[in-house]
Amino acid sequence: MIEKENLDGVTIVTPDPFHHDIVMHCASTGTHMLCEKPLDVTVEGCLEMTEAADKAGVLLQVDFHKRYDEYHIAMKQKIDAGDLGKIQYGYSHMEDRIEVPKDWFPGWRASRLRLVPRHHFYDLARFLLGANGVAVWATGAKGRLESFGVNTWDSISAKVLFDNGSTVAFDTSWILPYEFEAVVNQGIRLVGELGMMECDSQDRGTITCCAGDKPGMQTHNKSFLRQKIDKQGREIFEGYGMESIADFAYNLNVLLDGGTIADLGDYPSGQDGIEATKIAAGVHKSLETGGIVQFSLRSH
Repeated sequence: MIEKENLDGVTIVTPDPFHHDIVMHCASTGTHMLCEKPLDVTVEGCLEMTEAADKAGVLLQVDFHKRYDEYHIAMKQKIDAGDLGKIQYGYSHMEDRIEVPKDWFPGWRASRLRLVPRHHFYDLARFLLGANGVAVWATGAKGRLESFGVNTWDSISAKVLFDNGSTVAFDTSWILPYEFEAVVNQGIRLVGELGMMECDSQDRGTITCCAGDKPGMQTHNKSFLRQKIDKQGREIFEGYGMESIADFAYNLNVLLDGGTIADLGDYPSGQDGIEATKIAAGVHKSLETGGIVQFSLRSH
């Protein structure tokens, strides 16, 4: 496509290990890009990709869409305003129904599957705290998925220390039963010197229903995607699942109109991709060694 068409930008949505070569090719041709998370499965790969984009002067944006969730934005505003005081500790959970690893991705290598679900919350914690991870200690459990021939962890618990002194515990699992009301159950809670705040991304008081063709109750996250009909009768969609992509289109138009990357302000960049992968890679290393993993403080 890049060779045949005059493209303004591309979105990269291949399986995680195949982001690297596409990003490097786009950078070499001067093509702006939006890349799904994780930017790459290795810190070294993230560094190469970000450096190539910077050298070429092209936009490399990462689709960390939880930054665009209206609930998370409200949390960020209150934290930045000092309503909670200094954040001391926090907790997040992200749990998938067992169908995700068992039925959706049974052929994936464990290293790919383990990296996928946590990046969003690693980045969300960084976004809310305005801080980077400096150390992690993790433990995990295996058994249930291995009985189905899926060679990965059933669950992982990781505690991350950030460079502002805050600690956040991240619990993840892929073994919720088929009968659970949603494919994913997730939320985050932060506690500061002056107060606390939490967001249950699963239970927001939105639509729940039970239908004969689906098992159990179903809960719909209308913040992710909202369908509307405008006054001209056109079908339109809103929500943070769309807005993170729309933000890339907005940034792309700024550049096409003669603006520079410096004019774009805050957006999830390649550097954010590096920092999220740094935490994920540290989690895996801690699982392998059983010890605390310290992160390099190198800035890109």
